[in-house]
Amino acid sequence: MEFNQLGINENFINILKKSGITTPTPIQNECIAIVKNHNDVIAEAQTGTGKTLAFLLPIFENTSLVDDHIQSLIITPTRELAIQITNEAKKLCEAKNINILAAYGGKDVASQLKKLKKNVHMLIATPGRLLDHLQRGSINLSNLKTLVIDEADQMLLMGFKKEVEDIIKATPSSRQTLCFSATISSEVKKLAYRYAKNPFNISIKKENITLDTIKQEVIFTTDRHKQEALCKALDEDNPFMAIIFCRTKVRVNKLEEDLSTKGYNCEKLHSDIPQAKRERIMKSFRKCDIQYLIATDVASRGLDISGVDNIYNYDCPENAESYIHRIGRTGRAGNKGYTCVFVASKDKRNFEGIENEIEYEIPERTI
Repeated sequence: MEFNQLGINENFINILKKSGITTPTPIQNECIAIVKNHNDVIAEAQTGTGKTLAFLLPIFENTSLVDDHIQSLIITPTRELAIQITNEAKKLCEAKNINILAAYGGKDVASQLKKLKKNVHMLIATPGRLLDHLQRGSINLSNLKTLVIDEADQMLLMGFKKEVEDIIKATPSSRQTLCFSATISSEVKKLAYRYAKNPFNISIKKENITLDTIKQEVIFTTDRHKQEALCKALDEDNPFMAIIFCRTKVRVNKLEEDLSTKGYNCEKLHSDIPQAKRERIMKSFRKCDIQYLIATDVASRGLDISGVDNIYNYDCPENAESYIHRIGRTGRAGNKGYTCVFVASKDKRNFEGIENEIEYEIPERTI
């Protein structure tokens, strides 16, 4: 199906063409018309398949320029993802000039408050900053038409559930609710059903993303020799751009310090780094001034960067969902990618669980 058959205006289609987007992805094909018709949706689609435009395009179509209230709210777990969605939305403003406000921690509250005095049609926010505004009385969601819970698995299960419920209390029961995520477990779906009304369940299978476009390998090692194995892999591969994932902020700090000492061109990214610095690091990485980005899982949400060749799982992910999120940063838009996971003996059970879940025996790499 084409975008115009899904009810998307020609002006939006022309903007998409400028970015090289000419035909809808499967998730866009399934979602756009349903969302445009004001239905609730619970949608599961792998990272990098166009989820953001699947909800932004129909929301833009449904936004009224003469209504001065906040009509749509997109809540997301990280600042990086809020920034990414905001950048996508601002491109569409060329076709329909709606007012967008991004509200996330690390951004000046005074400037956000100043903008709120003007008409805001779309609000893109992280839960903490949004609740701050709600408590101040600087944001009013009583006329909200559409609520989007992005990365629903993390929002509803990983520490944000109470914040999400407090935010929902500030919205009208008549709102449209859209839940999007790369992975939606039965537990997340059960929670999502509490907020949505007769939702359409849309699931785009992930095999094409994780298996067809990404070469996966595993290196079996020990904790003591893991860093040595990583360095050998980096020296052999010498990727143009790569992300190295660690389980904790402490491990990110240690690895970044050790690799920098050894002369690798790397930077670290996690939630303790001030927002302004995080944005500078991301800008440098996008410009390819940094070869290796060492990050935690949470910091990686929203890292939509073209050109990432390789993903190294320095610490084995705890489950298949985390693994899929991580390796989804490469092999995007049909391009080939490479990923390598380092597995110590204590990680064997997790690793076997990942292989069972993705139904694929990951080949061993010898260093």
